Amino acid sequence: MLFDRFKRRINYLRISVTDRCNLRCIYCMPEEGINWRKPEEIISYEEIEQVVAEGVKLGITKIRLTGGEPLVRKGIISLVERLKKIPGLEEVALTTNGILLEQYASSLREAGLDRINISLDSLRPDRYCLITRGGNLNRVLRGIEAARQAGFRRTKINMVLIPGLNTDEMDEMAEFCRRHDLILQRIHHYSLDDHETCSSHFQIERPPRCEECNRLRLTADGKLKPCLFSNIEIPIDLENVAESLKKAVKLKPYRGTKCSNRGNWEIGG
Repeated sequence: MLFDRFKRRINYLRISVTDRCNLRCIYCMPEEGINWRKPEEIISYEEIEQVVAEGVKLGITKIRLTGGEPLVRKGIISLVERLKKIPGLEEVALTTNGILLEQYASSLREAGLDRINISLDSLRPDRYCLITRGGNLNRVLRGIEAARQAGFRRTKINMVLIPGLNTDEMDEMAEFCRRHDLILQRIHHYSLDDHETCSSHFQIERPPRCEECNRLRLTADGKLKPCLFSNIEIPIDLENVAESLKKAVKLKPYRGTKCSNRGNWEIGG
């Protein structure tokens, strides 16, 4: 098993499979857009499989595929299939904005995906369009229904609470989730530049408290990030993945303060 210096067991790996996204949410991407990484800079599926297999040997039991938006990367279904074949891996989950979920829900389920989290910050079409800079709410709602039809259960709705913009919808969103057998996960709107922005007077489920943090992150360009609010990064050594993972765990701080070398879209939350 993997334990950090503070006796936290590390058994959860979040993997950003791409920095690309088909939305431009106001809390994630700058309005002027970004320069995407070149395809040759992005970690391959074979390399991801290798990292996960070595991680499982060390005690990783759960992984989550994130982005960017993971469903925009070609071949994502095959990646899920490959990861599900790794002995000892207990759960493969995925976080999506839901725009492409109607198309992929059934195939993801057939590939063995265990759970889905769907980002949904508003149930009002105009407000949703504003927050996502052009997103279509109906596509997400159809995606949610497609996930249900495909057999996904315990599906979580990730709602980022943005004071002055959507916090008046908390009760409405809770009722929506109750009616559709979904789990509401409220996420405080924070800035990577300052961990203090995680403090909230709302009741929230994420980000988790530092003393409970059990995760590492793998960025789309092959760096291990032991803390969301830190600039610490360890390039994956594909000749010795286990040592890279152990190093990341060893360097994991108890409580990070800021991240200035990555944008939200590169880390996947």
